[in-house]
Amino acid sequence: MTYLMSMLLFGLVLGLVAVASNPSPYFAALGLVVVAGMGCGVMVSYGGPFLSLVLFLIYLGGMLVVFAYSAALAAEPYPESWGNWSVAVYGMSYTGAVALMSLLFCNGWSKYSWVPVDELTELSLTRGDTMGVAAMYSSGGWMLIISAWVLLLTLLVVLELTRGLNRGALRVA
Repeated sequence: MTYLMSMLLFGLVLGLVAVASNPSPYFAALGLVVVAGMGCGVMVSYGGPFLSLVLFLIYLGGMLVVFAYSAALAAEPYPESWGNWSVAVYGMSYTGAVALMSLLFCNGWSKYSWVPVDELTELSLTRGDTMGVAAMYSSGGWMLIISAWVLLLTLLVVLELTRGLNRGALRVA
């Protein structure tokens, strides 16, 4: 389990470095999806699979809207990728800064903090997130429906703004 958590946290930090070092919205959106997947994997390992699934689906819906909007407004025909020299220098410097900070502040706190929720109790009959599922559907169900409608409305507005060659309001010629 420690190896799985190490890989998920390493992927999370690597995705954050990819988002921070890349100026192009295409590749930054891909990095954000990787970060969302790794973060939800960490939450699943700590005992919250339903919350992780809901967060991942809502986050991917929001990222679809942001990606469509930023890709439509990007005026560069050949965006910079992770292989370009300037992006690689930023990525290496961010990775070096993360490694330096982890060496400075790593004083053994991580030895005992990677135990999943399901391994903490003996003879447990319920999982850690079952009460959250009931609360989300009983008192928070309307908020889920409203957030889904808001994401759909935002997607339609973004698609309407960026439709056509010269019909959109914010289109770059």
